Amino acid sequence: MKFAPPLQPARLVRRYKRFLFDAVLEDGSAITGSCPNTGSMRGLTTPGSVIWLSRNDDGKRKYPHRFELIEADGTTVGVNTGLPNRLAEEAIRAGLIADFAEYTDIRREQKYGRQSRIDLLLRDDRRPDLYVEVKNVHFIRTPGLAEFPDSVTARGARHLAELADMVAAGHRAAMVYVIQRHDCDRLKIAGDLDPAYLSAFSAARAAGVEAYAIKCKVACDSITPDATVPIEDS
Repeated sequence: MKFAPPLQPARLVRRYKRFLFDAVLEDGSAITGSCPNTGSMRGLTTPGSVIWLSRNDDGKRKYPHRFELIEADGTTVGVNTGLPNRLAEEAIRAGLIADFAEYTDIRREQKYGRQSRIDLLLRDDRRPDLYVEVKNVHFIRTPGLAEFPDSVTARGARHLAELADMVAAGHRAAMVYVIQRHDCDRLKIAGDLDPAYLSAFSAARAAGVEAYAIKCKVACDSITPDATVPIEDS
């Protein structure tokens, strides 16, 4: 995925109210922009960090600048939670995830389960439908180890239960964790931060829900799904 037009560098002043951030552009201008990530963003909000911003001047946004990337821990990290579905689809089409590329039809945001929408629904006349839930990952506490979630996510636990329901109904179902950073070689469920999610994940896996993690190469001009990494037992 390429960023077009190119992103603008800036220095982060603060991120606040979940949806907003203040920053200083290269020319010294102080701006307020939108943050497309309502999570805790642990470790990714340090004042003074170099960040990268997209800009849209079509007049439809209250804040033209949007927070896309941050330089942290010696690497570049993607923070926009609106991108993982697209990145997961790119990974599937590139053949990075098991046999997913053999499905002929990929549909986004299809209704299913308990009044939910599945991120990606894969269909093929020769195979059972495959329901794919995508999660964004950018949290690291231990070098090389990506973790999810970085805070309590009751919604995420519900999605796991709904995927298990799809397996029980005769379909396939999978979790795909898109890691928007490249400095990791494995992923782990952060059960100490959300025991309920870990319990739901374990139950879903026991019910036949598949799970995959994809790390991405992140640069100031692009984010590219690069390779699968193993998911550790928690």
